[in-house]
Amino acid sequence: MENISQGINIAITGYIIVFMALVLLYLVFTFLWKGLLFKTKRKLAKSGKVIADNKDLHISGEVTAAIAMAIYLSRDLHDEESDVLTIKRISKTYSPWNSKIYGMRNYRK
Repeated sequence: MENISQGINIAITGYIIVFMALVLLYLVFTFLWKGLLFKTKRKLAKSGKVIADNKDLHISGEVTAAIAMAIYLSRDLHDEESDVLTIKRISKTYSPWNSKIYGMRNYRK
């Protein structure tokens, strides 16, 4: 009975930790977005541009996708490789260590 109560306590503690981590992540992302928006508005106000509402700062999904694709294509993620396969036959001398038949056991009744 004591093991069950300890298991329940561990489970409840785990659920509380996960829930609190999710709430913390939600708050961080929410305030991060608001902070970046405030910083952008302040930078635009210093440059002399007046922003009436948040719709002027919105970037459409198509523009965001085009920027992401341009960044992806501009990076060289992989080297150029030739499409030629070379197969070289390597002759190995016989070794009892790589022979599987000696590892088999034959149990006959």
